[in-house]
Amino acid sequence: MFPHDSPVGAATPALTRKPMLPDILSPLIDCAFTSWSPGIGDPNLAGWAIVGAYLGAAFLSLRLAIGRDGHTAERIFWAVAGVGLLFLAVNKQLDLQSFLTAVGRCAAKQQGWYDMRRAVQAGFIGVLIATTLVGGGAVLWALRHTARRTGIALLGLVWITAFVLVRAVGFHHFDRLIGLRLAGFRLNWAFELSGIAIFALGCLLALFVAQRKRPDHRQVPKE
Repeated sequence: MFPHDSPVGAATPALTRKPMLPDILSPLIDCAFTSWSPGIGDPNLAGWAIVGAYLGAAFLSLRLAIGRDGHTAERIFWAVAGVGLLFLAVNKQLDLQSFLTAVGRCAAKQQGWYDMRRAVQAGFIGVLIATTLVGGGAVLWALRHTARRTGIALLGLVWITAFVLVRAVGFHHFDRLIGLRLAGFRLNWAFELSGIAIFALGCLLALFVAQRKRPDHRQVPKE
């Protein structure tokens, strides 16, 4: 018998295929859709007001991006921020972060760590906040020569990013906090609108500075 020959009738060992990424994600997505479906997330006046605030801030940011003033890095910052805010305006009503929360919950149940999800969420939130701060610091360093025009807007953008990411994790204690109401106004709306307002204020200051830097081409009447 040759070394590589198998005895007649011997069972051939089955080839085991390693699970691919679609094999892992497909059950999670199917599970998530059992508790989430696309729809209007905040069908009330405050929800649509926040959408309008996002769109207004995005308009100001893109206005600065297409302007002739500022360095290339600054115009890239305004363009990326504007596109990001447009996405958040759409996401405000589609509520995509709730879908991500549902995917995480399904992963915890299927992979057996649902009972320790609070500790995992807390650690993940810490990583997200640290990443956001480091990313904001890196952008601030890249824009250090234009901090007078971009600093306040960057602060608002970091605020918005951190809020959206932490909300997407679905940490129970944080959700309870932002769900509180003061005089009928939810803290959720206050947190989100504060970040947008800071960013919009930064945009307006940048537009004001750019307007002052432009030369006045008006003709001075001759005596």
